[in-house]
Amino acid sequence: MSLEPLLKGLTEPQKEAVTHAHGPLLVLAGPGSGKTRVITHRTAYLARTVTEPRHILALTFTNKAANEMAERIRHLAVEPGVTCCTFHSLCARLLRTYAGRAGLTPNFSIFDQADQTAAMKQAIGRCELSTDNYPPAKMLEAVSQAKNDMVLPEGYEAYAKDWSARSIIPIYEAYQKVLAEQNALDFDDLLLKMAYLLGDDAELRDRLQDQYRFVLVDEYQDTNHAQYLIARGLALDHENLCVTGDPDQSIYGWRGANIHNILEFEEDFPKAKIVRLEKNYRSTPQILAAADAVIRHNRKRKHKELWTDNGSGPPVHVIEADDAQQEAALVAETIVEHIEGGGKYDDVAVFYRINALSRLIEEALRKRHIPYQVARGVSFFQRKEVKDALAYLRLAANPKDRVSFLRIVNVPTRGIGDTTVERIIERADEAGLSPLEILTDPSGLKVSAHTGERIAWFVGLIGEIVRIAADENVTAAVRHAILHSGLRASWSQAKDDDAARNADELIADAAEYDRDHPEGGSLVDWLQQVSLMSEVDSVDSEMGAVTLMTLHAAKGLEFDRVLIIGVEDGMLPYRRHEDSEADMEEERRLCFVGMTRARQSLTLTSARFRMLRGRGSRSARSVFLAELPREQVDWLALPSERATGDNRGYDEEAAEAMAAKYADWQCGRLVRHEDYGLGQILWLRPAGRGACAGIRFKNDGSERTFVLEQAAAKLQVVEYDDSGWDS
Repeated sequence: MSLEPLLKGLTEPQKEAVTHAHGPLLVLAGPGSGKTRVITHRTAYLARTVTEPRHILALTFTNKAANEMAERIRHLAVEPGVTCCTFHSLCARLLRTYAGRAGLTPNFSIFDQADQTAAMKQAIGRCELSTDNYPPAKMLEAVSQAKNDMVLPEGYEAYAKDWSARSIIPIYEAYQKVLAEQNALDFDDLLLKMAYLLGDDAELRDRLQDQYRFVLVDEYQDTNHAQYLIARGLALDHENLCVTGDPDQSIYGWRGANIHNILEFEEDFPKAKIVRLEKNYRSTPQILAAADAVIRHNRKRKHKELWTDNGSGPPVHVIEADDAQQEAALVAETIVEHIEGGGKYDDVAVFYRINALSRLIEEALRKRHIPYQVARGVSFFQRKEVKDALAYLRLAANPKDRVSFLRIVNVPTRGIGDTTVERIIERADEAGLSPLEILTDPSGLKVSAHTGERIAWFVGLIGEIVRIAADENVTAAVRHAILHSGLRASWSQAKDDDAARNADELIADAAEYDRDHPEGGSLVDWLQQVSLMSEVDSVDSEMGAVTLMTLHAAKGLEFDRVLIIGVEDGMLPYRRHEDSEADMEEERRLCFVGMTRARQSLTLTSARFRMLRGRGSRSARSVFLAELPREQVDWLALPSERATGDNRGYDEEAAEAMAAKYADWQCGRLVRHEDYGLGQILWLRPAGRGACAGIRFKNDGSERTFVLEQAAAKLQVVEYDDSGWDS
């Protein structure tokens, strides 16, 4: 087959990267430079000229990117066999295949964030420590960073910077023991164990190097140390490693990404060929010039001369609003004007640095009847009814999964009470068995005949799910779990239509998986796919809605019209107590990534006053705005819409007084009202010399506004762990 169609339309640098056959290759790809096209065409070129498709491995960071890459490769008439997947998916698959070598069993569970938190709470409890002094989220963050740096519990003392950090050692050890007892791995373990396996098992490393003779890694600037070792281990001898990326788009340092992996690639591979992709196909000259002017202030980068021959567009708009409400109204009005001018809702995206900024935008869009989607794909699988259903399936796939067992052994209520569950756990700990194994012979639990019958029924249900998953398909297993567990009946009785619809959506997800695996998938594999879902995987570019997302989630996407809100000092760049020059440079890269998602129109907004966590304060423009080129930017400052003396907005004196009086009251905190029950604070703002709060109540879903001075006697702040609130 002729190679001419494969190379047609490529620029010389693109063609150079595509046709490079053997040896290490670094492709420095600016935003919108056709990087994905280079990767897919290079894969096709290799498959047609120097190797078989089954010997090519293409790694990226999201399921969405991996699926798009695989689809493009198919369209290039490449024979089946190329492996396109994420690092985590590859490691999960290899660890199941070579479980014995890694000291695992093939049916291990992959714990999501909520499951990890539950496991960490168990670990902290075993150490007889308080979660107040050792918050699970902070402990998980420390453990995750250590795993990304390939540090095991036994090596943590040398890794820790001070006494406070060293105090985490027993918690880290206990956490790993909890995971091992439940035959579970967290996301970081997938990478850590695979990296160690490649380093320690020479025979397996040779086998995998022979299997994957050409390795391509996309977004190499986002790799952490474990991913770096995996990529190097797979190409250690043949060195047929092609990495593509852009140091200017390295934005995940906070979760372990190491920008030096791409900056020092030439030191690792002195014979590496370097190709720069500098032509931008996406943005107008005005957008590209503005973004380039900002990123040039960074020092840790590899310089590229970004350019485009796209037609001229409007100037970049920088708009300063008086407050966040006015900013949100401006965003909504801008979108309405776009639609009235013949545009489409899905042309538009709104980006923000932190999720807390989305609430006012969502309110403003709802008021103008503007359809929108929020890129939080993981949240569907975190909903209570979905996690309950998944827990039955996870327990069927992995009987040692104690987190799932505890979640659903008596959900819906079936007469297996707390006392019985405590006895089950005690017996399991004494015998060194899983709780489900204890239930197969409950005679020693001293339970009533009725409870014994319910236990036997529960064990039988899990066994039936296992049988159906093996004999039929995943869809049938999911449907059986939801129906026969009693979950669907409980939602029906509670008239919870949303829960039922979400369960149907879960069944639909399983059905899609079965359609994609006609040769026969597995329950374990589907659960793995669900566990590795990322927020950007849920974005539907064709649903006819405006997209709202964080700047981090925007990576790899593009839209005709982009609005970035909250471009203020302290927000973008986001300020932390331990900020360094490296942190500042990463924040600038994050701004650059957001700006370069825009094709035709880019608007940056800020507010002079903003309320966050219940506290209002004056904001200053971001330093990044001062770095923009004046000639490419249209500046506008909106006048205040507040009347003189009107404290509905952000009277600073009132805000400070409110902050002092209601220090424990913050957005997101839970409260209990004598009449309305449990609720969550949605917003706080000064009102005259006092304060108002908006609270959503759990029982009826109502949202009510209170003047705190009048309602304080009936309202009490409560802690999550004591509340009974289950999100």
